[in-house]
Amino acid sequence: MATTPPAATGTDASTPGSASPATPNPKVKWNVDQLKSSYVNFANANSTQEEVVLNFGMNNNWDRMASEVEIDLTHRIVMSPFAAKRLAELLGKLVQQYEGRYGPMK
Repeated sequence: MATTPPAATGTDASTPGSASPATPNPKVKWNVDQLKSSYVNFANANSTQEEVVLNFGMNNNWDRMASEVEIDLTHRIVMSPFAAKRLAELLGKLVQQYEGRYGPMK
């Protein structure tokens, strides 16, 4: 089992102070044996009361005047609304850090 460091967002479970005082802060081991990486340039989301669905894929059409665009969906992630809120907070912090380093995105 290989281990890798967590993303440098300061919000992973092993960050000191991220747990309540009554909860121990366990060391996190990242098992990357089944990890697959993909590049996507398209994301879509929808939800119900019980789940949030994220779809990811590739838009290979670079013609902005096209009357129809086909997106090759390659990944679907389904999670609870609670997990989606944590992901939204994590992404918000990541964008803040990025803009702090490289300037505002337009």
